[in-house]
Amino acid sequence: MSERRTSNGPVGIDELLERVRADLDRLEPREAFEAAVDGALLVDIRYAALRERDGLIPGALVVERNELEWRLDPQGSHRAPEATSHELRVVVVCNEGYASSLAAASLRQLGVHRATDLVGGFQAWKAEGLPVTR
Repeated sequence: MSERRTSNGPVGIDELLERVRADLDRLEPREAFEAAVDGALLVDIRYAALRERDGLIPGALVVERNELEWRLDPQGSHRAPEATSHELRVVVVCNEGYASSLAAASLRQLGVHRATDLVGGFQAWKAEGLPVTR
């Protein structure tokens, strides 16, 4: 018999991802590319070894995941210069599109309400043949 969870009870990661993603307007690689052309800020949260191995998305802001909220909070004392407003469109990029969903949800809790993430992460971007630098 399956136990029915309340909204305040513990959830597993799969259910948490499902809940988080229900509130995100996630972007496919080409949509993310177009969003960046239109002024969205791509934020690469992959760790250094993955960036060194696979390359970078040109123009993306690199912010380690453990610093993301401090660097992207427009009101924060440690914010990146690019974190200009709660209205900024932010597309978070991780390696495969899992951690970025949680990161985008966290940014939304800070009031960066247009934050979202890239479906499939950097690997999907690269597979789509979009620009990558070494």
